Amino acid sequence: MTKRFSNFAEFYPFYLSQHQNITCRALHYIGSSLVILVTIFALYSGQWLLLCLLPVIGYSFAWIGHFVFEKNKPATFKYPIYSLMADWVMLFEAFSGKKR
Repeated sequence: MTKRFSNFAEFYPFYLSQHQNITCRALHYIGSSLVILVTIFALYSGQWLLLCLLPVIGYSFAWIGHFVFEKNKPATFKYPIYSLMADWVMLFEAFSGKKR
């Protein structure tokens, strides 16, 4: 990963290329969905400490997907903001039917 991306539009195709394995993508979707559910539950119940778990929940699923199934290094390590944005775009595209 030596290329430097100057904007998200340049980064996103690279991000998708790092998520070819269906199990890796599924683990991303599970982690991101759990982040949404835990956030809603924490806000509804007032259990604010649960919000501290959000990075662990989201990243643990994604990183297992990369290290075990995709066999590559997560882009999060070099592009944390773009990767976080891309996680949500990829999830939205999956739920909306735009991506398989």
